[in-house]
Amino acid sequence: MKTIIKPTSEKELKEIHLDTLEWKSSLQFIEGELQFINQLLNSYVFEPTTPNLFERLQEYKEQITKIEEEIEDIYRNIRKHESELGGMLECDTISCDHTYYQDHELLEVTYKKFYKKFRELKSDVFRYAGGILKAKKDKS
Repeated sequence: MKTIIKPTSEKELKEIHLDTLEWKSSLQFIEGELQFINQLLNSYVFEPTTPNLFERLQEYKEQITKIEEEIEDIYRNIRKHESELGGMLECDTISCDHTYYQDHELLEVTYKKFYKKFRELKSDVFRYAGGILKAKKDKS
């Protein structure tokens, strides 16, 4: 039986599994938020006289479509990563471990970049919608 020595900076397999569960849960929550944002953008709360309204809403909708595509890619990568986790239990070489941990770190970076981009889009949409809704309320 071979002993595998992992660098101290690498995560244990249990931590990796917990990371993937957290990412999946977060993605499910984001999907719910996207559904709300889409409903907001497709609602009639916006004044048709708002300058560049159609263009701005269209831009947001395109960004949301890209975010939804990224979610699917991340889900696909997580599923692949999880299936490889099962293979890790059978792997007894350091190079196998090292590659898996590198893949995990890359997936983590990808997820964090995605999450940051989503938060920026959500904030932008809410600021824009909030400004229009406030202007509409002030006219009442």
